[in-house]
Amino acid sequence: MLNWDYFTLLDSLTIARSRRHIEKYYNVNAIGSFPTRLKPINIKETIDAKDEFPPLEKINNEILRLRLAVYSPMQYILPHKRAIYNEKYDTKVANGRIFKQTDRENNLVYLMKSNLLKRLESSIHSFSLTLENIIHQIDSHIQKIDQYDPKNETIGDINDIDMEDPDLEDALIGSKVKIFIKDMDLIRWKQDLLYDREILAKLLAQARRITPDRDKKLLALKKVIQNKIENPINGQNKKLLIFTAFADTAKYLYENLHEWIYRQFGLHSAVVTGSDHPKTTLKMKKVDFNNVLMNFSPISKERAKVMPEMKEEIDILIATDCISEGQNLQDCDYLVNYDIHWNPVRIIQRFGRIDRIGSKNERIQLVNFWPSLELDEYINLVNRVKDRMTILDISSTGEENVIADNSNEMKDLEYRRKQLEKLQNEVIDLEDISGNISLTDFTLDDFRMDLLNFMKEHKEAVEKAPLGLFSITVNKNEKLKDEIKPGVIFCLKQIDHVTSSNEQNALHPYYLVYVREDGTVLYNHVHVKKILDLYRSLCNGKKEVERDLYEAFYQETKNGKDMGQYKALLEKAVEDIVGKIDQQITLNIFSLGNLDSLVTNANTSLQDFEIISYLIIKG
Repeated sequence: MLNWDYFTLLDSLTIARSRRHIEKYYNVNAIGSFPTRLKPINIKETIDAKDEFPPLEKINNEILRLRLAVYSPMQYILPHKRAIYNEKYDTKVANGRIFKQTDRENNLVYLMKSNLLKRLESSIHSFSLTLENIIHQIDSHIQKIDQYDPKNETIGDINDIDMEDPDLEDALIGSKVKIFIKDMDLIRWKQDLLYDREILAKLLAQARRITPDRDKKLLALKKVIQNKIENPINGQNKKLLIFTAFADTAKYLYENLHEWIYRQFGLHSAVVTGSDHPKTTLKMKKVDFNNVLMNFSPISKERAKVMPEMKEEIDILIATDCISEGQNLQDCDYLVNYDIHWNPVRIIQRFGRIDRIGSKNERIQLVNFWPSLELDEYINLVNRVKDRMTILDISSTGEENVIADNSNEMKDLEYRRKQLEKLQNEVIDLEDISGNISLTDFTLDDFRMDLLNFMKEHKEAVEKAPLGLFSITVNKNEKLKDEIKPGVIFCLKQIDHVTSSNEQNALHPYYLVYVREDGTVLYNHVHVKKILDLYRSLCNGKKEVERDLYEAFYQETKNGKDMGQYKALLEKAVEDIVGKIDQQITLNIFSLGNLDSLVTNANTSLQDFEIISYLIIKG
């Protein structure tokens, strides 16, 4: 339904090929195959080796109790001052609706509660740091309230003064959204800040007791590392890639693993995040992002050409999702998700770093660390955060719930549950995700590269080729037996291409149409990518004609004199194109434009097209 200008832009900026796409349409015998995916290993561990830390359910109940007043100061503005601040900070959007600053704060509180749960699932260390940060913010606000001088109440209205005046710093709270302390219900706000602080301090005291030697999840990861190194799945390959969603967790893992790994196994490790400088135990001239990855996967990164003097390698790499896309790390055969990302696409992208053509490994393994609950129970914990926020939102504003309307993440909890559940049993592809559209459905870079390579040797022949060339082939790809049927793929060109049909045709004024033998249009010009994929699978790499097919064809058509069957199929192809053009013109009539030209251009017929080439597909 989108204009093809969008896909033209997409095509010019992206290169996308999924594993399934390559296996289906490419000759893997020529370019190399993918490694075999072993069944995922799933690990569920509690937090504390001594089992003294409260269970997730109890921690979640404490998180639910939080008011997080430090993130919602607008809720504490004195009643007679609220209209002034609403006018200043509320945003008017389309259809006369208003997006209130109080709604933004409610969303922030909800996100912070969800984030606390996700940080706890990632690592107890990450959870502790978040608690410390919130407590620090609360303390600074309480200090500001305690140091507030009532004399500042003589300051004028918020709309009458310069909010950036440094002399007013002590009289204001907030950075982007600034509020006069004198305009707030300080007794109630401080009361709620202290209430939050008490809960957070209790949680922090419990979390701090979990030292690395008591961190059961960290201890389980050590067992995974040791087992991988002592029992490699491909020869003596000891490489292992560990992903986590949070930089705090990545640094925590490196700090508590790198010395143990080198001392116990004599192997080098490294950490890469998007926020800090990489670290590694391997001595290098320059420790940066690219050098660390090159020394972790020296074969795929062709290190010998750049660093011929380097002999040692990095075997254990800890990283955040800053490397989950666009990196070739297939020297590695073992990937650990130390925490599970909500988005299943992210997990697939992570595994795609080692699940690549050209891998030297026969097998690859995925290990997933899950919360110490059943997936349904964990989803319910997250859902309860949303439900509690819904109650608070309605009770405070009396209006429809903003979170329920705008939080797509919460709306598709059931969808994510199903996908995450599937990931426990198998490694899924992007195409397996319900409702997902892959970029490989739209980008044409494969065919552009094929053309460029072909033109290097055959440019003159292509330029001098007459119109109406044809070829005959048969499908030998079992994977495509349900998609390729006997028929003809026509490539046509609209001679006087005045009709603006390019909105639905990426190749305008050229048209590709795949017609079955019985006259049914299997794929029309709207499905350019699909037809080209099938065409490529049928023809790419073939240099010899299939003589038996041609002999049968000439016998069938009396040496090309009786082409009635193929003319009928051509007419069906043109009818379909014309029908789609007329349909588009009809739709365009109801949009802005020149009505006279639209009506004039509607008379499109068979005579408006010429045959560039056609491919006959036999059964």
